[in-house]
Amino acid sequence: MYSNQDIGKVIKENFKFVNDSQIELFEKLPSIYAEWNEKINVISRKDIDNIFERHILHSLAIAKICHFKPGSEILDVGTGGGFPGIPLAIMFPNVHFTLVDSIGKKIRVVNEVKDALGLKNVDAYQMRAEDVNGCFDFIVSRAVTQMPEFVSWVR
Repeated sequence: MYSNQDIGKVIKENFKFVNDSQIELFEKLPSIYAEWNEKINVISRKDIDNIFERHILHSLAIAKICHFKPGSEILDVGTGGGFPGIPLAIMFPNVHFTLVDSIGKKIRVVNEVKDALGLKNVDAYQMRAEDVNGCFDFIVSRAVTQMPEFVSWVR
């Protein structure tokens, strides 16, 4: 399990453009999710101690190769508890993220997490990917389905 100091250090080492305010938000994530995970099983209970490396850092992997331009619109399909959308929204505060999941209790947690962090660039909705309307610059997702089915949902 990573301490807050370790989280800040790893983020700073890997993402030079992240500022101290963003680091503070990343450091808050594990405790916010641990609290919510006690009420609603958002992350596997055996996995909650590894939230930083298995969920937060994993969600940020795309940011190593793709820097979303300010004003971009990103759709996170099957966000679950907010991964990868919430960590990416912290990393890219000038980008708008729409997070969708078909399970209402998970979207409730996403909304509580975004409010606790004060994220203004995130909207979360309980809906299926096939029902999303709009135009997005990028679509992100983690462990939702096989690629052919996923593509059929988001066309």
